[in-house]
Amino acid sequence: MFFTCTPLCSDPSHSHDQSQSYAEQSADEFIAGLKQGSKQKTASKKVVSSASKPAAKKAASSLKKTIVKDKKGRSKVIDIHCHYLNPVVAAHTEHLQAGKYDTSIIFANDLTRQVNVKQMRDRHSKLIGIEERIKDMDKMGVDIQAVCPAPFQYFYFTEPDLGASLAREVNEGIASLVAQHPDRFVGMGSVPLQNAKLAVQELEYAVKKLGLRGVEINTNVNGKNLTDPSLGLEKFFAKAEELGIVIFLHPVGTTQADRYVNHYFNNVIGNPIDTTIALSHLIFDGVMARHPKLKVVAPHGGGYLAHYWARMDHAWRARPDCRTVIKKKPSDYLKKMYFDTITFDPTMLGHMVEQYGADHVLLGTDYPYDMGEVDPLGLIRSVKKLSKDQRQQIEGLNAAKLLKIKL
Repeated sequence: MFFTCTPLCSDPSHSHDQSQSYAEQSADEFIAGLKQGSKQKTASKKVVSSASKPAAKKAASSLKKTIVKDKKGRSKVIDIHCHYLNPVVAAHTEHLQAGKYDTSIIFANDLTRQVNVKQMRDRHSKLIGIEERIKDMDKMGVDIQAVCPAPFQYFYFTEPDLGASLAREVNEGIASLVAQHPDRFVGMGSVPLQNAKLAVQELEYAVKKLGLRGVEINTNVNGKNLTDPSLGLEKFFAKAEELGIVIFLHPVGTTQADRYVNHYFNNVIGNPIDTTIALSHLIFDGVMARHPKLKVVAPHGGGYLAHYWARMDHAWRARPDCRTVIKKKPSDYLKKMYFDTITFDPTMLGHMVEQYGADHVLLGTDYPYDMGEVDPLGLIRSVKKLSKDQRQQIEGLNAAKLLKIKL
């Protein structure tokens, strides 16, 4: 992530000095970069902030304008996994000290923070702008990005009304980006999961008013599982199923990660682990059984669960405490989900296609982060024994169907 430790962090395990620590300096640099991006927006209009009403209408109308094939009949390549950071939202929420609540910052050492600061310097223009993004898309062979928020703009830690307001601003920013280039972008928004009622309201607004095709959500809400009864998110999942939109399940490290502080483990290991935990609860707590048409996309190759599904099936058969809710084996529900191609290995990607079918795998890049895939088409085309039809499904046809990108 493009973040560092919060300036006011007092965690003794982080080894901060009493004077202005490195983390304080790097956090200041991060905010300075975002403010500079905001100034660039005013000067050049290359950075998107929030959508005007005409822009929102234009974004919604792009549902009918985006095409799946070009004039030569070539299938469009669609990236299901890429991020946009709203610099205006970041600047005016600086006082919230979001880093205090971000596990990817809390469980990181100083070297990781240094690397993240450099990444911010090198790539923040890609994260907040359009023109460089489109050039990179062209280099990678990507025709359309399904743009979702930068994960640290969830704001679940805020009071519900503020969280809803910030989600609205994030969503309107993405709608504005889409409106500027409806032939290159479709949008996925954010919802305030700390309050189920407000999450449902914002979901409806994002889909029906802004024309967004889905929402990105974290794999936990302030450390609580998505199925925690205190969150009451059953109504959110029901509404997402009713609207037929995509739920893009994106982690921000994992909670209680004291053992993952070094070597960037809270991303390298933590992201797949938190995805695995979230998917397992959606399955074992019956969400997927109660909402069989729910469209859940699990990035980073589906975490670890997508590649070690047999263990949970064995537990379900062997132990009654694993059969308290679901009536079918867990992998039956897992096969209803979708996974991106970010596996970094053609053999692993090939096994995933074999297990779940080419119709449940979608091209992803994690643009513009350094943990992303820079040659997504090369990875897909290096998988042995994939037919042309299977490649086209993975490269774009599956995403077009899920995101309702019409001819």
